[in-house]
Amino acid sequence: MSEIIYLDNNATTRVADEVLAAMTPFYREHYGNPHAIHSLGRRAHDGVEAARADVAELLGCSASEVIFTSCGTEGNAMVIRGLLDRHPDRRKIVTSAVEHPSVLTLLRALERENVIELDVVPVDQQGVIDLGRMNKAIDDRTLLVSVMLAQNETGVIHPIAKIAGMARARGARMHVDAVQAAGKIPISQKELDADFITISGHKFHAPKGIGALTIRKGIALQPLWYGGGQELGMRSGTEPVPAIVALAAAARLAREALPVYGRVRALRDRLESGIRARVEDTSINGVTQPRLGNTASIAFHDAKADEVVRALDAEGVCVSAGAACHSGSVEPSSTVKAMGIPLRAAMGVVRFSLSRYTTEAEIDRAVEIVGEVLGARMLK
Repeated sequence: MSEIIYLDNNATTRVADEVLAAMTPFYREHYGNPHAIHSLGRRAHDGVEAARADVAELLGCSASEVIFTSCGTEGNAMVIRGLLDRHPDRRKIVTSAVEHPSVLTLLRALERENVIELDVVPVDQQGVIDLGRMNKAIDDRTLLVSVMLAQNETGVIHPIAKIAGMARARGARMHVDAVQAAGKIPISQKELDADFITISGHKFHAPKGIGALTIRKGIALQPLWYGGGQELGMRSGTEPVPAIVALAAAARLAREALPVYGRVRALRDRLESGIRARVEDTSINGVTQPRLGNTASIAFHDAKADEVVRALDAEGVCVSAGAACHSGSVEPSSTVKAMGIPLRAAMGVVRFSLSRYTTEAEIDRAVEIVGEVLGARMLK
C-alpha cells in the first residue's frame, strides 16, 4: 500500500508539530500543579491563563468566559444539565434534527425520564433547518435552544444568529455546538449572540481529550461535579496543563490559517467535481447551502457506504461512512434520515473531510482511486 491519504479530518486530526512542541515543556519542565504557589506551580498557572486568552480570541469572547473541558461532548452536557439544574421552572428545550448524538441522545434520554419537554425541529433534503418551525417551537416555556454551527456530516452552516434572536425574544438561552466549525470558519460569541459555545481540540490539530466551553458573563450553571473549585467552580480537578497549552497553540495556528482557508475549499471542490466526473449516479449532500470548506458528503447511489469505506481503505484512502452499523445491519445515519434522502442514495453516503495540511496531489490521487474502485464496479 502507498502512503495513507487521510480524508477523515471531521472525525479527528493529527496533532500539529507546533502544538506538540508547545505542550512538551509542560510535561518535562513546567510540570507543577497550576494551583501550587511555588515557582513550578506559577509557571503552570501562567500557561493555563495565557491559553485561556488564546482560546477566547479564537471564539470572540472574554478570557473570563472560557473554561476548559475534556471534549465537546462534556461541554454540551455541562450546558444542558447545568442549566436545567439551575432553572426548575422552565423545562422545554428546542433543538434540530441534525444535532450531534452528544446533544440529541442526551436530550432524548432526559425526555424519556420526563425531565424535559423536547421539540426537535426538522430539516429539508439539503439539511436546512425549518426556521418557521423553529420560531414556532420556541415559546415562553423554553429554557434552551441548542443548535450546532456547522453540521458534522454535511458541513452545512446554520444561521445561528437568526435562531439566537428567536431564542432571545422568548427569554431562552442559546447554546452553539461549534465543534466542527472551530478552526474552519470565524467564530464570534458576540456575532452569533450565543450564551454558550462548545469546541473540541482534536478537530483542529490539538490532542484528543481537551476542549473548551464559553459561558456568557452573568450566566450561572450548576456544576456536574464538585471538588477543588477549578475552572470557575464548573470543573473541579487538576487541569491537564499540557493539553490546555496545546489547545491554545492550535487556536493560534487556526486563527492564522483562516484567511487562507479558501485553499482547502478549492481542494474540496476539486475532489467533488473529480469524483462526479468519474463515477456515475452520485450526488453531493448540502451542495446548495453554505458549507464548511473542508467537508464533502457524497452519496454513491445504490452502493453501501461501509463497503465503499473498506474498499477505499484497502487502497490507502481513509474516509468515513454516513451510515452506522447496528447489530450487524447497516442503515443510514440519523442525519441522513432527518434529511429525508432517498434510500438508494442514503445507504451510500460517504464523508470526505480535508484539513489545511491536505495537498493537491493527495486529492488528485484520491479522485483516481475512487474512480478505480467505484467507476468500474459499483459496490452493491
